[in-house]
Amino acid sequence: MRTILTIAVSLFAVTAAHAENCQTIGNQIMCDNGISGQRIGNNTYWSDGTSSQQLGSFTYNSDGTSSQQVGPHTYYSDGTSSQTIGTTTYFSDGKSCRRIGNQMYCD
Repeated sequence: MRTILTIAVSLFAVTAAHAENCQTIGNQIMCDNGISGQRIGNNTYWSDGTSSQQLGSFTYNSDGTSSQQVGPHTYYSDGTSSQTIGTTTYFSDGKSCRRIGNQMYCD
């Protein structure tokens, strides 16, 4: 699920990976599952060969998935969703992620 990546295009569009923890330094994103990315403008290029592009409230991924952010809610093309409250994002599958500074911690 690209939920973390959608979170990470702000860190928060971390969209390409199934990561548990990610850190953003400048335009670089490094995740503990071995996936890393580089943001260039509205695009994020991932080390696994995929990419993500943010256009307005939409994020389009090269694997055909997408998401749309509406206020604190994000709706994913696989039918799942998430809601961000403060620094924590809660996913419809029960997972949650918390942003602390430039790092994202998920359970």
